[in-house]
Amino acid sequence: MSDTRQVSEAEREGFAAFVLRMRSAGVDDKTLMAAMESVPRRNFVAAEYHHVALGPGTIPIACGEAIEGLDLQARIIHALQLDGSQRVLEIGTGTGYTAAVMSRLAKRVHTVERYKTLHGEAVQRLRQLGITNVVATHGDGSAGDDAGPFDRIVCWSAFDSPPRSFADHLVSAGVMICAIGGGEQAQILVRMSKIGSRFEREDIGTVRFQPIQRGLPAVL
Repeated sequence: MSDTRQVSEAEREGFAAFVLRMRSAGVDDKTLMAAMESVPRRNFVAAEYHHVALGPGTIPIACGEAIEGLDLQARIIHALQLDGSQRVLEIGTGTGYTAAVMSRLAKRVHTVERYKTLHGEAVQRLRQLGITNVVATHGDGSAGDDAGPFDRIVCWSAFDSPPRSFADHLVSAGVMICAIGGGEQAQILVRMSKIGSRFEREDIGTVRFQPIQRGLPAVL
């Protein structure tokens, strides 16, 4: 049996285990699972982490950063309730994996990354997959994006307090998912729905995200 065959079987088994974990957590979203299965996650992490690419743990990436485990990524994308019609803003492109998944579920994805190295690598991966409805930008997304308004916003960093200024970047009834809390403790993952000019907040879990960084790094 070839190595390719063995890797393929390992990936199938890993993805099946992931689907079972999601069902146990109450996420039985066939459209989301199909989108995630269509994006080869091992292409988005270093070779040394291929064996845990489909696991629930965080994985180190370039620039001293990390991407969240597959389970949490799935829960957050599921909470965005994408149906193919939305324009999405993602703050924190990372490796580009979640942008690639959301490209299967949304009309267009605008993703912003402050690290030039991560941005460049993500663009290359997205291009290799032939994804054309993702606009990837190297910039500071901590205050939003002028390409809005958006139907959905997701941020992979934590804010000290509810980022109410982001209401200006959402359409009416738009949704933002982010974490709120300091970097020294578990934060609250919240789903904020825009009602008029304010947010209606729903707490949906706890996470440990890095605090949102403002500005661009001098290197990397």
